[in-house]
Amino acid sequence: MSTRVTTLEAIESFVPERRVPVADLADRLGLRPTKLRLFQRMHGLKEIRFDPELGLFDVLLPAARRVVAAGDAAERIRYVLYAHTTQAVAPAHVDPAREVRDRLGLHHAQAFALSHQNCASGMAAVDVAAELLRAEGRAGDRALVVTGEQAFSPKVQLIDDVAIMGDAAAACLVTLDGAGDAVRSYATRTLGEFSAAMLLDGEKSLRFGKVYAPELAKVMRQAVDEAGLGFSDIDLVIPHNVNLQSWRQTISELGIPREQVFLENVERFSHCFASDVFLNYTTLRDEGRLTEGRHYLFATVGLGATFAAMVITHHASRTGSQPGPDTVKESA
Repeated sequence: MSTRVTTLEAIESFVPERRVPVADLADRLGLRPTKLRLFQRMHGLKEIRFDPELGLFDVLLPAARRVVAAGDAAERIRYVLYAHTTQAVAPAHVDPAREVRDRLGLHHAQAFALSHQNCASGMAAVDVAAELLRAEGRAGDRALVVTGEQAFSPKVQLIDDVAIMGDAAAACLVTLDGAGDAVRSYATRTLGEFSAAMLLDGEKSLRFGKVYAPELAKVMRQAVDEAGLGFSDIDLVIPHNVNLQSWRQTISELGIPREQVFLENVERFSHCFASDVFLNYTTLRDEGRLTEGRHYLFATVGLGATFAAMVITHHASRTGSQPGPDTVKESA
């Protein structure tokens, strides 16, 4: 009996309206002029979306609401998975996954969070959702994957010499054998020796920098191979937005044209935790740049260090809305 195909039935994203030039963050993040130039010139960052006046649920819910409102999705959503990077995103007495579920009116669904793969948690949640549906679901059941968080502190907004984090969220409706993008493969690898993430000592940080591009390229090749494809079959790599320099190294490692990797959102949004690949997908979709029946490769890395890649075949199922200034307040 063949395995039922994981389907991304709908994907939506959200970014705050407020745009902040990277230069305006220098004082907040303690960036000396040389570090600021590194982010601007080498890493290609120009601005981020960042609005401290919004609450967590102001950011999380708009994209999720658009997904849930479409068709009969709400009735068939059996699981709500909240994938996030920062370990503590809300006060201890608030369970964000259950809060998202309840504010969406999905009281019948089971809700839980995933976070230990950091910025790779979004794709991991898609895989977990699909496995739950295979094991326990009925025909037509769905799972809602929500990503998103805020750069609420300089300690989580800056990864030294690597990235500046922005605010964003996304929502993805997962089902099996449904209408929408078909997941052809998912590959992931975690290098536990780098589990200290931002607390790595100098020697291990240096070693992680050296293995980063080769390991990411290896996982991307694995996903493409397991999909039964070659890189010539991939229309675009849809990446995380960590920085341009890391992607230059990975592109060189892969030996593919730079134009095959969608990097335009690096300067627009910078790195948005676990939401990047979904945000970049919706940008391409809403600009009419995804082609029916063609193949695309999601790729991301979570500090810690998890490398992940997923091949999808695009099948249009729903008309989405471009990420925009929907900033209706939600009480915390």
